[in-house]
Amino acid sequence: MERSVEPSFVDGDLKAPSSKSMTQRAIAAAMLAPGQSIIRNPSYCDDSLAAMSIAVGLGAKVEPGPGEMKISGGFEVKENKLNCGESGLAIRMFTPVAALYPESITLSGSGSLKNRPMSMIGEALAQLGVDFSSRDGYLPLTVRGPIAGGKIEIDGSVSSQLLTGLLIALPLAEHDSTITVKNLKSKPYIDMTLDILKDFGIHAENNNYQSFYIPGKQRYIAREYEVESDWSGGAFILVAGAINGNLRVTGLKRNSAQSDTAILKALQDAGANISFGDDYIEVSRSEMNSFSFDATESPDLFPPLAALAAYCSGTSVVKGVSRLAHKESDRAGALKDEFGKMGITISISDDIMKITGGKVTGASTESHNDHRIAMALAVAALGANAKVSIRDSHSVGKSYPGFFDDLRIVGAMINE
Repeated sequence: MERSVEPSFVDGDLKAPSSKSMTQRAIAAAMLAPGQSIIRNPSYCDDSLAAMSIAVGLGAKVEPGPGEMKISGGFEVKENKLNCGESGLAIRMFTPVAALYPESITLSGSGSLKNRPMSMIGEALAQLGVDFSSRDGYLPLTVRGPIAGGKIEIDGSVSSQLLTGLLIALPLAEHDSTITVKNLKSKPYIDMTLDILKDFGIHAENNNYQSFYIPGKQRYIAREYEVESDWSGGAFILVAGAINGNLRVTGLKRNSAQSDTAILKALQDAGANISFGDDYIEVSRSEMNSFSFDATESPDLFPPLAALAAYCSGTSVVKGVSRLAHKESDRAGALKDEFGKMGITISISDDIMKITGGKVTGASTESHNDHRIAMALAVAALGANAKVSIRDSHSVGKSYPGFFDDLRIVGAMINE
């Protein structure tokens, strides 16, 4: 679907979307817990729908409803073929979970996920006694457990998502486990995983993010769980206010373990007009200056940071480009190409992205089927000198299906 966004001043109150990352983790924990869990404020984005489908395939009963999702845990393979959609977290998290079962299970995906290397999953599971096969290191993957537990070494430099899957699966293994991790990135996402495990009655020891000890033969406990609002999606709303608006954003916990809370530092360093209340963050348009930011631990912030930097005088510097490998698109290249169409120069050298602010012009752009690229282009369009069209804008459904509706609520002029 192609949408066009007219230059618009956005004004009003918005609640940040629910976290898809926390929703997916909660679904995995609830499906492993005997009894009924209730997940409140869930995200029903495409990635969460994939996680729900997988949970049903592995024996859980899932009842989605407005404002809450009921999950009755079960441990019976109902579907031997599971589809993870385009969710990188789903494939890396649910493959170790599927390896708990003593029968052959195949996990596949769609879109860009089929082009992401998966050999690291097989290397890890082989150390735990799991039979694993793939298509030359790519999807589909087939596993056969049960996962035994024991000692394992993994590389955390590319993604922390496999570690999340192992931390969720190994408490149910026969034996105790120790995971040694080299060069772990995105540590806040592991904090999120450990918090959810604790909430569902699971014990795991974190030894300075270098190793993790997980006792075996544990039991998940069903419970009621409330999903936080999503700082990854909320970042786009906050930047929209700074670019051309006056927005009050609710639902975002400033003490959240989510790594993308770091968007607040970027906004403050840029000189954005930002203030805080007990349950809201208010951002309004102001003159802003270039900033420097290390996004190594929060790579999902690159797209909203590019939109922010486009409206800052001077050249902003963002570190951590290497973390953009194997996303939904060649995200660094997509930002360079699409913002270039709008008159904003982005250069990339090694691990550094430089964005030179200037006059944002109307243009015909494309999302590269990447939800975060689509949102960045839409937000940048709010202060442009003419409309910006975005091809394949429906990609926002992956994480924030209500994104364009929310922009309309606060006054953005959007044509479909």
